[in-house]
Amino acid sequence: MQMFCYQCEQTTNGSGCVDLGICGKDPQVAALQDLLVHATKGISMLAHRAAKLGKRDAAIDRFVIQALFATVTNVDFDAARLQEHLTEAAAMRDRARRLYEDACKSAGKSAETLNGPTTWQPKQDIDGLVGQGRLVAITSRRAELAEDIVGLQELVLYGLKGTAAYAEHAAVLGHEDAEVYAITHEALDFLTKPQPAVADLLAWALKVGELNLKVMALLYGANSGVYGVPTPTQVRISHVKGKCILVSGHDLHDLGELLKQTEGKGINIYTHGEMLPCHAYPELKKYKHLVGNYGGAWQDQKREFSQFPGAILMTTNCIQKPKEDYKGRIFTTGMVAWPGVDHIGDNKDFTPVIEAALAAPGFAEDEAEKNILVGFGHQAILGVADKVIDAVKAGKIRHFFLVGGCDGAELGRNYYTDFTKQVPDDCVILTLACGKFRFNKLDFGDIGGIPRLLDLGQCNDAYSAIQVASALANAFNCGVNDLPLSLIVSWYEQKAVAILLTLLHLGIKNVRLGPKLPAFVTPNVLNVLVENFNIMPISTPEADLAKILG
Repeated sequence: MQMFCYQCEQTTNGSGCVDLGICGKDPQVAALQDLLVHATKGISMLAHRAAKLGKRDAAIDRFVIQALFATVTNVDFDAARLQEHLTEAAAMRDRARRLYEDACKSAGKSAETLNGPTTWQPKQDIDGLVGQGRLVAITSRRAELAEDIVGLQELVLYGLKGTAAYAEHAAVLGHEDAEVYAITHEALDFLTKPQPAVADLLAWALKVGELNLKVMALLYGANSGVYGVPTPTQVRISHVKGKCILVSGHDLHDLGELLKQTEGKGINIYTHGEMLPCHAYPELKKYKHLVGNYGGAWQDQKREFSQFPGAILMTTNCIQKPKEDYKGRIFTTGMVAWPGVDHIGDNKDFTPVIEAALAAPGFAEDEAEKNILVGFGHQAILGVADKVIDAVKAGKIRHFFLVGGCDGAELGRNYYTDFTKQVPDDCVILTLACGKFRFNKLDFGDIGGIPRLLDLGQCNDAYSAIQVASALANAFNCGVNDLPLSLIVSWYEQKAVAILLTLLHLGIKNVRLGPKLPAFVTPNVLNVLVENFNIMPISTPEADLAKILG
């Protein structure tokens, strides 16, 4: 059995994974994920029409973003769990049909006769579902539509997937917006059109970028509303003696619940990967047993998890196939899943994680203390905006570089380390997401008391970067593209696609993207992006710096 997937940066030979996903996704899981996307489109076709008539259903809305989230790279690898999602999808589709028909009846209108994804009926076993999934895979559209069309459909879809992940994080904390769901349904409905125009697809890509900006603002409000506004914080990156749990992924709510349940139990909690910024939130760092960050980005987890002497909790995407030496002490929760790994349900009872931590040896002794500084969200930076602006006017700060995004294992990502090392001493580096682990332990010093490396937070904190850029543009009475600011972005999965679309929606130009351009962006589409936004691939640190700084 073969598959076809090119939704991540590491796809085989830059063209598409066909035998086994680089992420570890096999053809069976790939087909089930393709079918789940297909089923979700059918739900949204009906929900979109119901919404236009003033009817919506919160359960349907939430399911659609969760289903999309489940298909993001490195989230759900469990065929049995995907089967459960598909069974629920069929029920939700029927519920959406009733919602639409009731809306039509209330409005005195006749319901449209809809086909395609709305007529799908699930097979009763996994093999049958896999067969259905292969019929609606990307390859089926590639056989019927021009490559430019298919690539743009995927660009829109991947942006929606990334946006859905952020929307789910916000929803978990009680922050939702009906308009977010309505636009998501409309976009998925659009993706079912049989012969979409290139211009319409490009317009929808930018509309998804606009949607993602709204969702990132929603998530920022959720995180800061529940856990406080992030503040600059020193984080220990060396371990301490004692029993321990490592928390990886992105979800602040899961970490908060675990901290509550482990308080007073003699267990130290460490963050990993994109959870590092959690140390800057007042309502999380108040827990004394949140002792530090362990390790680096997601792609190093097999080595780091093997060496970690405690339990491990994966809260969102980023999971890789667990090695046998820690498979018995790693747990998943939320949308993330791996076959054979214990999953913590929606009740968030982390007792099994706690018991595994107490049974593990823990660290035998303290490691020499080392710290790094995090917590420079836009409110922290704008709090000293006058100093930053004065430093720019005085010529002490020549340029700002936003260097961040997803990290990965693919060759070429040392570019970002080399680039930051070569950034002149009179320039400031902003960073976010796990791409920062390529350089965030280096000492960049400061400029007049302003740290030269400012960690904005997680990938969704691109929202903070946008707020900082907008504030600087206002202060200097110019456009963002006229600022001494350059974006050097690394991408891996679909949340990075959503953020890129947001930048394009805002009209931000001259983004340098790497390590390589998306396989689903065809040469013709790339030409459009270059003509309109001057988006470009990275080259070498020396050449890029010389061109940027003149």
